[in-house]
Amino acid sequence: MSNVNVEALCKKAKTASKKLAILSSEAKNEALLKMAESLRKEKSAIIDANKEDVENLMKKENYTSAFKDRLTLTEDRIEGMAEGLEDIAKLDDPVGEHLGAKKIQNQMEVGRVRVPMGVIGIIYEARPNVTADAAGLSLKAGNSIVLRGSAEAINSNMAITKALKAGLEYTKVDPDCISLIEDKSRDSVNELLTQDKYVDALIPRGGKGLIQFVVKNSTVPVIETGKGNCHTYVDKDADIDMAAEIAVNAKVQRPGVCNAMETLLIHDNIKEDFLKKVVPKLEEQDVEIRGCEKARQVCDVKAADESDWDEEYLDLILAVKVVNNTDEAVNHIETYGTSHSEAIVTENYTTARKFLNEIDAAAVYVNASTRFTDGGMFGMGAEIGISTQKLHARGPMGIEQLTTTKFTILGSGQIRS
Repeated sequence: MSNVNVEALCKKAKTASKKLAILSSEAKNEALLKMAESLRKEKSAIIDANKEDVENLMKKENYTSAFKDRLTLTEDRIEGMAEGLEDIAKLDDPVGEHLGAKKIQNQMEVGRVRVPMGVIGIIYEARPNVTADAAGLSLKAGNSIVLRGSAEAINSNMAITKALKAGLEYTKVDPDCISLIEDKSRDSVNELLTQDKYVDALIPRGGKGLIQFVVKNSTVPVIETGKGNCHTYVDKDADIDMAAEIAVNAKVQRPGVCNAMETLLIHDNIKEDFLKKVVPKLEEQDVEIRGCEKARQVCDVKAADESDWDEEYLDLILAVKVVNNTDEAVNHIETYGTSHSEAIVTENYTTARKFLNEIDAAAVYVNASTRFTDGGMFGMGAEIGISTQKLHARGPMGIEQLTTTKFTILGSGQIRS
């Protein structure tokens, strides 16, 4: 058993959610602004706690620079967290939205209305900014949240949660609507997975192993966020300068996140011109390139093997493959992709439409970087995760995706015979 009574935390969260569900938009928005204010006030304490986490990470042998980047907080990133909460406060409140009504044959009026889910549980790795984003989105959607971050970020998450809850002290929102499981053992995860009496949905956000473990072992319904093996396909009709800028951005702008490009596909007709332009740009950014045989005929890079096509590196490593045509590019993505974010660079309208129509992914781009698959970038304020499944939610999940619906039926004495 873990050192923390997970069931007790979830029970408190459930009680808080019932009060939160009926609060006005104004009350929730005030709470979000107070949370943002408290983050700024506690900035120094949060940074000190984060430094401890980063120092502990650096004592370990097996960590990547990308993982360290995901873990690290700066004044700018804390300000971004605060601004994210303020942006959520500006969003329209989905709770109470009427989704249509009609009179049925017996003259009863049957309608649907959007309502909170209740209690959301989220299990996530490394990135402490998720703590604020997830808490803010859940609150705006009228839900309590139970957070279970990774051991590597425990001090950061504790400091952020403390600041968020302090911000709620003088608002109408019960601070118990935000709970952090501080126990770092696997036991606490196992306990959370079985709290179906109090938790209405679980969101795992992290690597493939974490997500599969949660899906296989949870008795709570799971909204699955998948790994991001994202591709950019440079077509024979691409603007090569544009394609190079997009490819470099998709790989290096922040390589340790799920919407970063992991495989670059290049049409055979332009392989020489494009590789000679893009490879030096990537190598300037310390990207290790692993190429197929055709790519290696053009440039001196490491040889890729079959496992590289299936890999989510989350690091400055890129697989490169030359394909004969768009159909081969689409087939490669269907075989190795994770239905996350896929992009084509082309000036050919017909080819662009073919790619958009045939690629099965949460986000499909034409002439843009996959790095834009993000709730904030999509005008959702922030996101609690990026769903790669097809039930309930797909793509970046904002406040609307953290609600459900109920039927409301207005009668005048009707009984069923």
